[in-house]
Amino acid sequence: GLLSVIQRLKGSPEQELRIVLLGLDNAGKTTLLKRLASEEVSTITPTQGFNIKSVHSHGFKLNVWDIGGQRSIRPYWKKYLGSTDLLIYVIDSADQKRFEETGQELAELTEEESLVGVPLLVFANKQ
Repeated sequence: GLLSVIQRLKGSPEQELRIVLLGLDNAGKTTLLKRLASEEVSTITPTQGFNIKSVHSHGFKLNVWDIGGQRSIRPYWKKYLGSTDLLIYVIDSADQKRFEETGQELAELTEEESLVGVPLLVFANKQ
């Protein structure tokens, strides 16, 4: 799973890794962040701006950035991509009406120069 991707990226533990979570609003990015941090997932409100959590797992320190996915925030996504070690793009797999929109956003992201060489994990949520 995710840990094997992290081990391939950084090799040995005791390393820091910057992970950015992106995706449309209501895709489940904040829920994923809370699960990674072993936090209670109860009421989640839309992310205005971003959330950051440092998660320690198997000797790795994961600095996870959860960036809001509302249409008004998406133009600012690229400002958060510098020094990214792993991009996780979260898709609400139950919301078929937004597949085209999420596909367009993902396609634009893959053209970002700052993401050249950065591994991309597409996370199909809500299955």
